[in-house]
Amino acid sequence: MKRLSAILTAILAILALTPAAPASAAPRFDRELQARIARAQAYADSRPGDTGIVLRDRWTGAVYRSEAAGTLIWACSTPKLAMVVDLLLRNDSGAVRLTAEDRDLIHRMLNSSDDAAAHTLWTRYGGEAEFAKRFPSYGMTDMRFTDQHPHHWGWILTTANDLDRLVNYVLTKLPRQHRDYIVREMRTVDVNQQWGVWGAGPAARPGNKNGWSDDNDDGSWIMNSVGFAGPHERYTLALMNNTKVIQNGYETGQETTTKISEILFKGYFKG
Repeated sequence: MKRLSAILTAILAILALTPAAPASAAPRFDRELQARIARAQAYADSRPGDTGIVLRDRWTGAVYRSEAAGTLIWACSTPKLAMVVDLLLRNDSGAVRLTAEDRDLIHRMLNSSDDAAAHTLWTRYGGEAEFAKRFPSYGMTDMRFTDQHPHHWGWILTTANDLDRLVNYVLTKLPRQHRDYIVREMRTVDVNQQWGVWGAGPAARPGNKNGWSDDNDDGSWIMNSVGFAGPHERYTLALMNNTKVIQNGYETGQETTTKISEILFKGYFKG
């Protein structure tokens, strides 16, 4: 018995000295993409204003969030993507019946970010009372309205984190026919939306929904872009840039958001 006791004591001592296995590490980007992220963030830091960045690898679960990813910035036209999601799902449930005209307006919202189309659908199908109460279900949990501005799709404060969750809702939770439709529309946008995530370049087969406006409270420009890049939409990217620039703010924000995507993805996809 003494010998058995001694053996057990020795075993326990060895176990006590053996370090516990580390908890599973969070998914990480590969080394090349990590270097690209560092360069993209350094570039963003050198540019005017604040830029929220969220990059996600949908295959591994790796996520990069910049310090400003949770900063509230005016959404501009990016909620049009959430409006499309809501209308398609409401049509599926029988709550509404989308007409051929409605579907043309949806196309125009996604293709060229047509404001008149958005206004028509927003008012026709219930405005804030109907749309906004469901937007958090699609990932926009940070969003809020303010009493300083009209409560409509363009005057929503939101974050890059919200846009990240929204585009991933589109890609992972929508019925396949709706997902494929929206992906196709985002990949074939009008020239006025070919910036921001579009900077990933043709090899990345990007798609995006952009939002931009100079109606910030201080007169400066807001330039936002959310979309995907890579094979099978592997990567999603959400960019929100409050340029804080009044003169040439549109060009400044367009350059900032496009260059970030270019640094991340141009030349990254081989073959």
